[in-house]
Amino acid sequence: MNILIIGGAGFLGANLVRRCLAEPGAKVTVMDSLDPHLRSTTKHLQEVWERIHFARCDLRDEHLLSELVQDQDVIFNCAAQTSHPLSIQYPLLDADINCVGNLKLLETIRLLNNRAIVVYTSSSTVIGKAEHSIVDETHSEKPLEIYSANKGVAEKYYRIYHTLHDLKTVVLRFANLYGPYGKGFPEFGFVNYFIHLAWQNEEIKIFGSGDQTRNVMYVDDATELLWRAANDDRLIGETYFATGDDHLSVREIAETIVSVLGRGQVTHIDWPDERRRMEIDHVKFSSERLRSLTGWQPRYDFRSALNELKGVLERTT
Repeated sequence: MNILIIGGAGFLGANLVRRCLAEPGAKVTVMDSLDPHLRSTTKHLQEVWERIHFARCDLRDEHLLSELVQDQDVIFNCAAQTSHPLSIQYPLLDADINCVGNLKLLETIRLLNNRAIVVYTSSSTVIGKAEHSIVDETHSEKPLEIYSANKGVAEKYYRIYHTLHDLKTVVLRFANLYGPYGKGFPEFGFVNYFIHLAWQNEEIKIFGSGDQTRNVMYVDDATELLWRAANDDRLIGETYFATGDDHLSVREIAETIVSVLGRGQVTHIDWPDERRRMEIDHVKFSSERLRSLTGWQPRYDFRSALNELKGVLERTT
Protein backbone atom coordinates (compact mmCIF):
# COMPACT_ATOMS: atom_id res chain seq x y z
CA MET A 1 0.00 0.00 0.00
CA ASN A 2 1.32 3.44 -0.97
CA ILE A 3 0.70 6.01 1.76
CA LEU A 4 1.29 9.77 1.74
CA ILE A 5 1.35 11.54 5.11
CA ILE A 6 1.13 15.31 4.70
CA GLY A 7 2.43 17.14 7.75
CA GLY A 8 4.35 14.00 8.66
CA ALA A 9 7.09 15.82 10.57
CA GLY A 10 4.61 17.29 13.05
CA PHE A 11 3.40 15.78 16.31
CA LEU A 12 0.48 13.71 15.03
CA GLY A 13 2.15 13.04 11.69
CA ALA A 14 5.36 11.63 13.19
CA ASN A 15 3.34 9.21 15.29
CA LEU A 16 1.17 8.25 12.32
CA VAL A 17 4.30 7.48 10.29
CA ARG A 18 5.21 4.81 12.83
CA ARG A 19 1.69 3.37 12.86
CA CYS A 20 1.69 3.03 9.08
CA LEU A 21 5.16 1.49 8.98
CA ALA A 22 3.88 -1.24 11.30
CA GLU A 23 1.72 -2.52 8.43
CA PRO A 24 3.36 -5.14 6.18
CA GLY A 25 4.05 -3.82 2.71
CA ALA A 26 3.38 -0.17 3.56
CA LYS A 27 5.40 2.29 1.47
CA VAL A 28 5.31 5.62 3.29
CA THR A 29 6.02 9.03 1.80
CA VAL A 30 6.26 11.89 4.28
CA MET A 31 5.60 15.43 3.10
CA ASP A 32 6.19 18.48 5.28
CA SER A 33 6.95 22.16 4.70
CA LEU A 34 9.14 22.39 7.83
CA ASP A 35 7.77 25.92 8.21
CA PRO A 36 9.53 27.57 11.18
CA HIS A 37 6.22 29.13 12.27
CA LEU A 38 4.87 25.60 12.81
CA ARG A 39 8.01 24.29 14.56
CA SER A 40 8.09 20.99 12.68
CA THR A 41 11.39 19.13 12.44
CA THR A 42 12.73 15.95 10.87
CA LYS A 43 14.41 15.11 14.20
CA HIS A 44 11.45 12.93 15.17
CA LEU A 45 11.76 10.95 11.93
CA GLN A 46 15.45 10.08 12.17
CA GLU A 47 14.95 6.59 13.61
CA VAL A 48 12.70 5.65 10.66
CA TRP A 49 14.47 7.77 8.03
CA GLU A 50 15.71 4.80 6.00
CA ARG A 51 12.19 3.39 5.80
CA ILE A 52 10.42 6.45 4.38
CA HIS A 53 10.65 8.79 1.43
CA PHE A 54 10.73 12.40 2.63
CA ALA A 55 9.71 15.38 0.50
CA ARG A 56 9.93 18.95 1.69
CA CYS A 57 6.84 20.52 0.19
CA ASP A 58 4.29 23.15 1.16
CA LEU A 59 0.63 22.17 0.96
CA ARG A 60 0.10 25.18 -1.30
CA ASP A 61 2.73 24.12 -3.86
CA GLU A 62 0.58 22.62 -6.61
CA HIS A 63 3.54 21.55 -8.75
CA LEU A 64 5.16 19.39 -6.08
CA LEU A 65 1.77 18.19 -4.84
CA SER A 66 1.06 16.92 -8.35
CA GLU A 67 4.12 14.70 -8.19
CA LEU A 68 3.42 13.39 -4.69
CA VAL A 69 -0.29 12.49 -4.81
CA GLN A 70 -0.05 10.26 -7.86
CA ASP A 71 -0.10 6.50 -7.26
CA GLN A 72 -0.95 6.89 -3.56
CA ASP A 73 -3.58 4.53 -2.15
CA VAL A 74 -4.11 6.55 1.04
CA ILE A 75 -3.46 10.23 1.69
CA PHE A 76 -3.51 11.47 5.28
CA ASN A 77 -3.57 15.24 5.68
CA CYS A 78 -2.25 16.18 9.12
CA ALA A 79 -0.82 19.49 7.88
CA ALA A 80 -2.19 22.67 9.40
CA GLN A 81 -1.42 25.90 11.13
CA THR A 82 -2.63 24.62 14.52
CA SER A 83 -2.03 27.55 16.88
CA HIS A 84 -5.13 29.43 18.02
CA PRO A 85 -3.16 32.55 19.10
CA LEU A 86 -1.14 32.60 15.86
CA SER A 87 -4.37 32.44 13.87
CA ILE A 88 -5.41 35.69 15.55
CA GLN A 89 -2.02 37.29 14.96
CA TYR A 90 -1.72 36.10 11.34
CA PRO A 91 -5.28 35.45 10.10
CA LEU A 92 -4.41 35.56 6.40
CA LEU A 93 -1.60 33.04 6.85
CA ASP A 94 -3.99 30.75 8.72
CA ALA A 95 -6.58 30.99 5.94
CA ASP A 96 -3.93 30.43 3.29
CA ILE A 97 -2.73 27.20 4.92
CA ASN A 98 -5.93 25.83 6.43
CA CYS A 99 -8.35 26.82 3.65
CA VAL A 100 -6.48 27.47 0.39
CA GLY A 101 -3.99 24.68 1.09
CA ASN A 102 -6.77 22.13 1.49
CA LEU A 103 -8.52 23.30 -1.67
CA LYS A 104 -5.31 22.94 -3.65
CA LEU A 105 -4.80 19.45 -2.26
CA LEU A 106 -8.33 18.31 -3.04
CA GLU A 107 -8.25 19.75 -6.54
CA THR A 108 -4.92 18.08 -7.24
CA ILE A 109 -6.27 14.74 -6.02
CA ARG A 110 -9.43 15.18 -8.10
CA LEU A 111 -7.38 15.70 -11.24
CA LEU A 112 -4.62 13.15 -10.70
CA ASN A 113 -5.68 10.44 -8.24
CA ASN A 114 -9.39 10.32 -7.54
CA ARG A 115 -9.26 6.69 -6.40
CA ALA A 116 -7.23 7.47 -3.24
CA ILE A 117 -8.72 7.43 0.26
CA VAL A 118 -8.22 10.92 1.75
CA VAL A 119 -8.34 11.34 5.54
CA TYR A 120 -8.34 14.86 6.98
CA THR A 121 -7.50 15.62 10.61
CA SER A 122 -9.75 18.38 11.91
CA SER A 123 -10.41 19.84 15.35
CA SER A 124 -13.21 19.59 17.88
CA THR A 125 -12.90 23.36 18.43
CA VAL A 126 -14.92 24.05 15.27
CA ILE A 127 -18.07 24.05 17.44
CA GLY A 128 -17.07 26.93 19.72
CA LYS A 129 -18.75 26.79 23.14
CA ALA A 130 -20.75 23.69 23.95
CA GLU A 131 -24.50 24.25 24.01
CA HIS A 132 -25.31 20.76 25.33
CA SER A 133 -23.91 18.52 28.06
CA ILE A 134 -22.75 16.02 25.42
CA VAL A 135 -21.50 17.25 22.04
CA ASP A 136 -21.83 15.11 18.92
CA GLU A 137 -21.89 15.71 15.17
CA THR A 138 -25.35 17.35 15.30
CA HIS A 139 -24.02 20.29 17.35
CA SER A 140 -23.98 23.74 15.75
CA GLU A 141 -20.70 25.41 14.75
CA LYS A 142 -19.93 28.83 16.24
CA PRO A 143 -16.11 28.98 16.36
CA LEU A 144 -14.48 31.53 18.64
CA GLU A 145 -11.27 32.24 16.71
CA ILE A 146 -9.79 32.11 13.21
CA TYR A 147 -8.11 28.70 13.41
CA SER A 148 -11.32 26.91 14.38
CA ALA A 149 -13.34 28.80 11.78
CA ASN A 150 -10.94 27.84 9.00
CA LYS A 151 -10.77 24.20 10.09
CA GLY A 152 -14.56 24.11 9.89
CA VAL A 153 -14.49 25.60 6.40
CA ALA A 154 -11.92 23.01 5.29
CA GLU A 155 -14.16 20.21 6.57
CA LYS A 156 -16.86 21.41 4.18
CA TYR A 157 -14.43 21.26 1.26
CA TYR A 158 -13.86 17.56 1.91
CA ARG A 159 -17.59 16.87 2.05
CA ILE A 160 -18.20 18.87 -1.15
CA TYR A 161 -15.45 17.07 -3.06
CA HIS A 162 -16.98 13.78 -1.99
CA THR A 163 -20.49 14.83 -2.99
CA LEU A 164 -19.64 16.54 -6.29
CA HIS A 165 -16.54 14.65 -7.42
CA ASP A 166 -16.84 11.26 -5.67
CA LEU A 167 -13.57 11.67 -3.78
CA LYS A 168 -13.26 9.15 -0.96
CA THR A 169 -12.88 11.55 1.96
CA VAL A 170 -13.12 11.06 5.72
CA VAL A 171 -12.85 13.84 8.33
CA LEU A 172 -11.92 13.12 11.96
CA ARG A 173 -12.25 15.78 14.66
CA PHE A 174 -9.66 15.25 17.39
CA ALA A 175 -9.46 16.93 20.80
CA ASN A 176 -6.38 17.55 22.97
CA LEU A 177 -4.03 14.82 21.80
CA TYR A 178 -0.78 14.21 23.67
CA GLY A 179 2.16 11.86 23.49
CA PRO A 180 5.66 11.43 22.04
CA TYR A 181 7.09 14.12 19.75
CA GLY A 182 4.76 16.78 21.16
CA LYS A 183 5.75 20.39 20.68
CA GLY A 184 6.74 21.99 23.97
CA PHE A 185 5.18 25.35 23.15
CA PRO A 186 1.92 26.72 24.60
CA GLU A 187 0.43 27.60 21.22
CA PHE A 188 0.51 23.99 19.98
CA GLY A 189 -1.67 22.08 22.43
CA PHE A 190 -1.90 22.59 26.16
CA VAL A 191 -1.54 18.96 27.29
CA ASN A 192 1.79 18.44 25.54
CA TYR A 193 2.90 21.83 26.82
CA PHE A 194 2.02 20.89 30.40
CA ILE A 195 3.95 17.63 29.98
CA HIS A 196 6.96 19.53 28.64
CA LEU A 197 6.92 21.95 31.59
CA ALA A 198 6.62 19.19 34.17
CA TRP A 199 9.42 17.15 32.58
CA GLN A 200 11.64 20.25 32.79
CA ASN A 201 10.59 20.53 36.46
CA GLU A 202 8.97 23.89 35.81
CA GLU A 203 5.68 25.44 36.90
CA ILE A 204 2.46 24.60 35.09
CA LYS A 205 0.51 27.85 35.21
CA ILE A 206 -3.25 27.37 34.95
CA PHE A 207 -5.58 30.20 34.01
CA GLY A 208 -8.18 30.76 36.72
CA SER A 209 -9.43 27.83 38.80
CA GLY A 210 -8.78 25.24 36.09
CA ASP A 211 -12.28 23.80 36.51
CA GLN A 212 -13.03 23.92 32.78
CA THR A 213 -13.23 20.39 31.37
CA ARG A 214 -11.73 18.72 28.31
CA ASN A 215 -11.56 15.38 26.53
CA VAL A 216 -7.97 14.16 26.18
CA MET A 217 -6.58 11.23 24.19
CA TYR A 218 -3.21 9.54 23.79
CA VAL A 219 -1.80 9.89 20.31
CA ASP A 220 -1.45 6.12 19.78
CA ASP A 221 -5.23 5.84 20.04
CA ALA A 222 -5.57 8.63 17.49
CA THR A 223 -3.23 6.99 14.97
CA GLU A 224 -5.13 3.72 15.29
CA LEU A 225 -8.33 5.58 14.47
CA LEU A 226 -6.70 7.22 11.47
CA TRP A 227 -5.59 3.84 10.17
CA ARG A 228 -9.08 2.42 10.59
CA ALA A 229 -10.61 5.45 8.87
CA ALA A 230 -8.43 4.80 5.84
CA ASN A 231 -9.55 1.18 5.67
CA ASP A 232 -13.30 1.32 6.31
CA ASP A 233 -15.48 2.34 3.37
CA ARG A 234 -18.45 2.92 5.67
CA LEU A 235 -16.84 6.13 6.94
CA ILE A 236 -16.39 7.76 3.54
CA GLY A 237 -18.04 11.11 2.96
CA GLU A 238 -18.67 11.99 6.60
CA THR A 239 -17.22 13.91 9.54
CA TYR A 240 -16.78 12.30 12.96
CA PHE A 241 -15.70 13.28 16.45
CA ALA A 242 -12.72 11.10 17.35
CA THR A 243 -12.25 11.48 21.10
CA GLY A 244 -11.23 9.33 24.03
CA ASP A 245 -13.02 8.42 27.25
CA ASP A 246 -11.00 10.67 29.56
CA HIS A 247 -12.95 13.82 30.47
CA LEU A 248 -11.04 15.86 33.03
CA SER A 249 -10.72 19.39 34.33
CA VAL A 250 -7.64 21.32 33.30
CA ARG A 251 -6.59 21.30 36.95
CA GLU A 252 -6.92 17.49 37.12
CA ILE A 253 -4.91 17.15 33.92
CA ALA A 254 -2.07 19.28 35.29
CA GLU A 255 -2.06 17.63 38.71
CA THR A 256 -2.05 14.12 37.22
CA ILE A 257 0.87 15.01 34.95
CA VAL A 258 2.89 16.24 37.93
CA SER A 259 1.93 13.17 39.97
CA VAL A 260 2.82 10.58 37.31
CA LEU A 261 5.99 12.24 36.02
CA GLY A 262 7.13 13.10 39.54
CA ARG A 263 8.25 16.55 38.43
CA GLY A 264 6.96 20.11 38.21
CA GLN A 265 4.29 21.91 40.18
CA VAL A 266 0.92 23.51 39.50
CA THR A 267 0.14 27.18 40.11
CA HIS A 268 -2.81 29.39 39.19
CA ILE A 269 -2.77 32.79 37.46
CA ASP A 270 -5.41 35.24 36.26
CA TRP A 271 -6.91 34.85 32.81
CA PRO A 272 -5.34 37.01 30.07
CA ASP A 273 -8.19 38.91 28.43
CA GLU A 274 -7.60 37.52 24.92
CA ARG A 275 -7.48 33.91 26.14
CA ARG A 276 -10.61 34.41 28.23
CA ARG A 277 -12.46 35.55 25.10
CA MET A 278 -11.44 32.36 23.26
CA GLU A 279 -12.15 29.97 26.14
CA ILE A 280 -14.80 27.33 25.43
CA ASP A 281 -15.29 26.46 29.15
CA HIS A 282 -16.85 23.03 29.79
CA VAL A 283 -17.16 20.58 26.92
CA LYS A 284 -17.60 16.82 26.59
CA PHE A 285 -17.47 15.20 23.16
CA SER A 286 -19.04 11.93 22.11
CA SER A 287 -17.43 9.68 19.50
CA GLU A 288 -20.26 7.15 19.73
CA ARG A 289 -21.12 7.46 16.03
CA LEU A 290 -17.58 6.55 15.01
CA ARG A 291 -17.30 3.79 17.60
CA SER A 292 -20.59 2.18 16.59
CA LEU A 293 -19.36 1.85 13.01
CA THR A 294 -15.78 0.74 13.67
CA GLY A 295 -15.90 -1.00 17.05
CA TRP A 296 -12.92 1.12 18.10
CA GLN A 297 -12.21 1.67 21.79
CA PRO A 298 -9.26 3.60 23.23
CA ARG A 299 -6.49 1.46 24.70
CA TYR A 300 -5.19 4.04 27.16
CA ASP A 301 -6.61 6.00 30.06
CA PHE A 302 -4.84 9.22 31.04
CA ARG A 303 -2.71 7.81 33.84
CA SER A 304 -1.60 4.68 31.97
CA ALA A 305 -0.77 6.76 28.90
CA LEU A 306 1.34 9.14 30.99
CA ASN A 307 3.24 6.18 32.43
CA GLU A 308 3.87 4.95 28.88
CA LEU A 309 5.03 8.42 27.86
CA LYS A 310 7.25 8.72 30.93
CA GLY A 311 9.14 5.65 29.75
CA VAL A 312 9.59 7.20 26.31
CA LEU A 313 10.89 10.44 27.82
CA GLU A 314 13.33 8.58 30.07
CA ARG A 315 14.75 6.74 27.06
CA THR A 316 14.96 9.71 24.71
CA THR A 317 15.83 12.78 26.79
